[in-house]
Amino acid sequence: MVMQEFNQKFFQELFEAEFKGLCYFAVRYVKDIDTARGIVQDAFVQLWEKRETIDVSRPVKSYLTTSVHNRCLNYLRDSRKYNERMVEIEHLSEVEGDYGSDLIAQKELQTAIKNAIEELPEKCKQIFLLSRNENLKYQEIADKLGISQKTVETQMSKALQHLRTRLSAYLPAALIWFFLLTK
Repeated sequence: MVMQEFNQKFFQELFEAEFKGLCYFAVRYVKDIDTARGIVQDAFVQLWEKRETIDVSRPVKSYLTTSVHNRCLNYLRDSRKYNERMVEIEHLSEVEGDYGSDLIAQKELQTAIKNAIEELPEKCKQIFLLSRNENLKYQEIADKLGISQKTVETQMSKALQHLRTRLSAYLPAALIWFFLLTK
């Protein structure tokens, strides 16, 4: 997608495709559909006002989701209509990953994660997968592969840095997957 494509038609299609899902996303925070709609509408207004500066080569859905998430948290903070304990219990201070019914965005993120892992050098990928898929501790990986624990730590650091870099376009959605991956 190039900058020229961020026109009124593109914006209208984006609004029609994402508004409902973002409202469901917001209502999970604010517990009121009218407030959620207002928050989502404000996010779209801000997107339109900043359309000249938005990098549309990156997923606009991620930008909108982050905007709605932050607006919901600001609403909760400012209105004082919530119980801090409930926010902690419901884990609302963390971005959640289902984005309503947006399975396409989830699939896109899963594919991006898989591709980013596949791009890792073979030994680095092997170490990363042993840690994440088999839940092995660094020392167990070192013993299994006959290498030092320090080498495992270094390779894991490189793998995580690579994933952060490659998935930066999907943030904050990718944060959820990193929490899942880093257990």
